[in-house]
Amino acid sequence: MSRTFYITTPIYYPNAEPHIGHCYTTIAADAIARYHRLAGDDTFFLTGTDEHGIKMVKTAEAAGMSPAELADRVVSVFQQVWKELDITHDDFIRTTSDRHKQAVGRIVQRLLANGDIYLGSYQGWYDEGQEEFVTETEARTNEFKSPINGRPLVRYSEPTYFFRLSKYVPRILEHLEKNPDFVQPASRRNEVLSKLRAGVEDLSISRATLKWGIQMPNDPQHVLYVWIDALSNYVTALGLGSDDQARFDKYWPVNVHLIGKEILWFHSVYWPAMLLSLGVALPQRIFAHGWWTAEGRKMSKTAGNFIDMQKIRDLCALHGVDALRYYLLRAAPFGADLDWTDADFAKSFAELANVLGNCLNRTLKMVGRYRGGQLPAAGELQDIDRTLLARMDALAGHLAGAYERLELQQCALLPLELARAANGYIDSTAPFSLAKDPAQASRLDTVLNLSAQAIYRTMVGLLPILPHKAAEGLRQLGVDPSGQALQHLMTASLAPGHRLGEGQPLFPRQV
Repeated sequence: MSRTFYITTPIYYPNAEPHIGHCYTTIAADAIARYHRLAGDDTFFLTGTDEHGIKMVKTAEAAGMSPAELADRVVSVFQQVWKELDITHDDFIRTTSDRHKQAVGRIVQRLLANGDIYLGSYQGWYDEGQEEFVTETEARTNEFKSPINGRPLVRYSEPTYFFRLSKYVPRILEHLEKNPDFVQPASRRNEVLSKLRAGVEDLSISRATLKWGIQMPNDPQHVLYVWIDALSNYVTALGLGSDDQARFDKYWPVNVHLIGKEILWFHSVYWPAMLLSLGVALPQRIFAHGWWTAEGRKMSKTAGNFIDMQKIRDLCALHGVDALRYYLLRAAPFGADLDWTDADFAKSFAELANVLGNCLNRTLKMVGRYRGGQLPAAGELQDIDRTLLARMDALAGHLAGAYERLELQQCALLPLELARAANGYIDSTAPFSLAKDPAQASRLDTVLNLSAQAIYRTMVGLLPILPHKAAEGLRQLGVDPSGQALQHLMTASLAPGHRLGEGQPLFPRQV
């Protein structure tokens, strides 16, 4: 019986078209989902859009359209981009969809019935970009500007419904302390713990002055603002709050909420508190990755270093989507901040060509030239052969551990290191010299066999990271990976007599 695996991205705000940050999170989640599918897990991958709130109203007004029109236009762009990047999500949730709105209404009714929502009034500073109230102390510390985007905070005073967040803080704090993997990386967990221990107030969850949103079921004069509405998507997409909860029963609790670090507080405090009130199991893991800069500076359109979809499309047109995936995932340890440079992208592509593509190409050419394209059986093994075999045999376990720990940089690099070792093995064993001596025919057979096995295992290991190029490489090796499980692919070997295909450059150099 297969395990279930549920992974989510944040739902993205469609007041502007996607950029490198959206692509990074979604590609990372896609690689993880692809791995678990290959591993035989019953996998569900969710993404979507968060379409309510003040930002949507203001952006729509500035564009001379309604919030609904703006949402429809930009959401279609997100959906098209995920097609272009071949993202394999199983569902796309929109917070304006009927299924979500109806389920959220029922969720709020349960929170009301539990006595965890009450009417009060609020006066304070509001960060419109983050859809978050901030304390007087925080506002003053940041000179009454948003610490995220630097825009001025807005002073609000109005009646509002509150969620009794403070009621659940002791339980959340206890859970974080007892479960060190609940929030990752560890540095982010420590930040959340520190802020929780400093004290948390109840959460304002409604607006009487805003009409674009989901109405409070007990008071239609108020609409929910972002966090109750948005965070609920992870369970409304599974059917919680609907008449059919089979999907929820199957996949919840989520294995990984993958988010950017700017929304960690909401996911690690607000969301667990809501779930505790509902009597629903908490997520297994919340992983907050870092932010991208470009050429050592914060991204800005005015500075000319903003990595938008036009640049991403241009790179993919020139080098392929897989080259983008590899660069993004190998750029830094997953969770750390990252810096885009064109020079690093070029080095990353050269690594794919010079290590991976070269290993495949030279192996196919040697077997084609010396053995007519048929893989010979390995003969007696020497120490250098055993060393390469040990690396091949260790790859599956190392990859499984890296994916379990969400060490995506290692998930990209570990197979490349096997290809690098295979290249070194070919250089050291010198098959071109062996081919000149008939007495070395058996030794040449061994070198050719092990070289092919190593690049085969490398390609299998890269299927979640380079789904197109790794599959193409396997087909050149005479293997069709379609529909095959990772365990079978990783433990199988190319049999003696197996016919290899013709070698074609996987990563052709651009003139």
